Amino acid sequence: MPHEGLFPSFFMAGFECSAHRRCDRRRLDLIAASSHDTFARSDYLTVRRFGLHTVRDGLRWHLIEATRGQYDWTSFLPMLRAAADAQVEVLWDLLHYGWPDHIDVWSPDLVKRFADFSYAVARLLKSHGAERPFISPINEISFLSWSGADEAWINPFTRKRGFELKCQLVRATVASIDAIRAVLPGARFVHCEPAIHIAADPSRPRDRAAAEGYRRFQFQTLDMLSGRAFRQLGGGSAYVDIIGLNYYNNNQWIHNGRTLWTGDSLYRPFREILREYFERYACPLFVAETGCEGDDRPRWFRYVCGEAKAAIERGVPLEGVCLYPIADHPGWDDDRHCPNGLLGYSDAEGRREVFRPLAQELARQRGIFAELFGAESRLQVA
Repeated sequence: MPHEGLFPSFFMAGFECSAHRRCDRRRLDLIAASSHDTFARSDYLTVRRFGLHTVRDGLRWHLIEATRGQYDWTSFLPMLRAAADAQVEVLWDLLHYGWPDHIDVWSPDLVKRFADFSYAVARLLKSHGAERPFISPINEISFLSWSGADEAWINPFTRKRGFELKCQLVRATVASIDAIRAVLPGARFVHCEPAIHIAADPSRPRDRAAAEGYRRFQFQTLDMLSGRAFRQLGGGSAYVDIIGLNYYNNNQWIHNGRTLWTGDSLYRPFREILREYFERYACPLFVAETGCEGDDRPRWFRYVCGEAKAAIERGVPLEGVCLYPIADHPGWDDDRHCPNGLLGYSDAEGRREVFRPLAQELARQRGIFAELFGAESRLQVA
């Protein structure tokens, strides 16, 4: 089963790059908090040694445009050059939950400002030789809209305005893609969204319709971008290129009830979720984020890879699986150490301790997928 591959490697590394303000109004910068900004080159070289030639990473808009209309690239250029030196392909997030404080996210000005920023990023990438970069304009529009404008957990700290924010972010994404294509017509665009499943409690059959309705909300953002819904936002088929699905071990639950874990009779196999997305949108997919904390990391990765393999064998064009985050980082809410990566915290020299059980499972999965794709594949899986 030869597989040319959309990306340089099937298995990927994702560096946590959230940059939002949390509920106490403190700005997070996980790139800095994990020392990835300081050690980007050694980090990229390290993940390459594990066969991870494709990386998810991000720009920090709040640092780049700290002053309205003025772009300072000093936080980004070292990472861009480090990626070139290490010869990794980076999928760049332009907005990973956070934006500059001087932007009113509710104003129509957001759309223009984000388009201007995207255009400036495209010009910079082109000046550094990029012809076909992979760009994710806004990460997890669905989650950002819910957590920031329905639950007031992160910026913009409002309630009952999630749909309104989602519309704003879809408009901004469309404008961003147009701006980038004006400079880099060969650019590829990635939309990363959480993949979930919601089941009804069998003892409450009256909840089935509500559970299914909430489950189907996961498609609303992509339906908007693809022009299937609310076409007045500017979406169309040209705006959905590659879909990244973010899938964790707590992404399934009972409507108004408990979390569903693997092994539960109500748990939906991940292969079926992948298949549903492919049948709905008919475009390339990849698992853009997956991982968990603690000693369960190898088991969870084994489960996701097994489901990915099953989906591929059933005709789903899955292009990759990204370990996310690839390096440990402080927690969003309390700065606790989150042991969820292949790599630990860095020392003063940029060295990171390797979580060996996950490294061993990664090596095993690379062998499995190399056999699946066949010796003729150019994809880096083994």
